[in-house]
Amino acid sequence: MTAYLGDVAALARKDLRLELRARDTLPAMALFVVATLVVFHFALPAGASEDAAYGLLWVALVFTALLGLGRAWTPESEAGALDGLVLATSDRSAIWLGKALATLAFLLAAEVVALPAFALFFAPLDGPALLGVLLASVGICAVGSLVSAMAAAARGREVLLPLLFLPLAIPLVVGGVGSSISPEPGSYLAFLGLYDAVFAILSWAAFEYVVTE
Repeated sequence: MTAYLGDVAALARKDLRLELRARDTLPAMALFVVATLVVFHFALPAGASEDAAYGLLWVALVFTALLGLGRAWTPESEAGALDGLVLATSDRSAIWLGKALATLAFLLAAEVVALPAFALFFAPLDGPALLGVLLASVGICAVGSLVSAMAAAARGREVLLPLLFLPLAIPLVVGGVGSSISPEPGSYLAFLGLYDAVFAILSWAAFEYVVTE
């Protein structure tokens, strides 16, 4: 178990170091989400309800995550390093978990910029809404890291990734919006926690078959 966690940490650290050197994914995500919120701010009619604003927040977050996921496996694909990772002695699920953790770090960093911008332009976020953002982010990165690995090995991955990812993200959007606007957000937060657990286990178990096919 210690060796497995060490492999996961090494793989996640590798992605974080590559991003610190290249600085191409995280700035793009942060600029994209802020620009999207600015556009929504001017596009939303005056007097629109806060419920609509929370829906727009999740549109911005999901497509920002999609931008990051589209770049997630680019270093391995361009350098041909994925074959080497697959042939390494470590458990192949550690590759998925390390990638998911690194992607989660990028998404959380973008949300550190996005959420204050949303509060400035639209409405404040309370504790349940912030917890919903965190839980949904975990789910996005868990399932997104799997489907982005599937798309990276296929032709037309720029088209295939949204087709695979967006239907799976719909429950996360429902849970995230519900935790923000519902007078009883606990059920939505429980739903997000269940989604995270189920899809994390499925992604962890299925990743070996994805990379070997």
